[in-house]
Amino acid sequence: MNRVVIITGASRGLGTRLAQYFGDAQFAVVVNYNKNKDMAEDLVHGLREEGHDAAAIPADVSKPCEVNAMVDRVLTLWGRIDVLVNNAGVVEDHLTVRTTDKVWQRIIGTNLSGTFTCIRAISEIMIKQASGHIINISSISGVHGQAGQAAYAASKAGILGLTMSAAKELGEYGIRVNAVLPGYLLTDMGMTADKAREQAVKMSVLHRLSDMDEAACFVVNLAQMTGISGQVFNLDSRVVSCQP
Repeated sequence: MNRVVIITGASRGLGTRLAQYFGDAQFAVVVNYNKNKDMAEDLVHGLREEGHDAAAIPADVSKPCEVNAMVDRVLTLWGRIDVLVNNAGVVEDHLTVRTTDKVWQRIIGTNLSGTFTCIRAISEIMIKQASGHIINISSISGVHGQAGQAAYAASKAGILGLTMSAAKELGEYGIRVNAVLPGYLLTDMGMTADKAREQAVKMSVLHRLSDMDEAACFVVNLAQMTGISGQVFNLDSRVVSCQP
């Protein structure tokens, strides 16, 4: 029986690349999406053509009822969940004083509350299995902050704290929980932010952006490791200078 992975926000960006790499690693892949149905179904079609087991399942991760329905669907299809990658995320840059309640709630609701909701939904299943691995995608913004990203940075910082707590709670059941900071990637969002992209290259000690394939490969390899939990893996080569 194939191991089963749920990848939230898998219809585009890093999520799509993760789906491809997990498929190559012989996982049954759940391509979760919120609005991009056509893209998700195209991805699943491609995976199946390559001989991989996959399904596109909709769910807005900020809504517990939809997450629970997704999990129930996965159990109906495969009867287990081995890996959860909390990849779904949104960003909208504003100075703190110009961040509206609506923007704050949308970003926190998807990035942080969505991660919590998915962890809560699959924890009991993994506890019964006495195994599982949860990998949360965070960001260097959650460690160092970023001007104009108060909501995004807060959501990604919260994911780090959530990762540590979940790792301590679930470790006795053989469940690993880790976080990955993938760096600045050339996703659709990353390619359109010219100023941020240029700044990321400037801050990198390698003077280059992070690589999507390297990030996906790392996550898939980490997912299959059994002795690592409660860790934050920074794949970002940007250095934040500390001025006295």
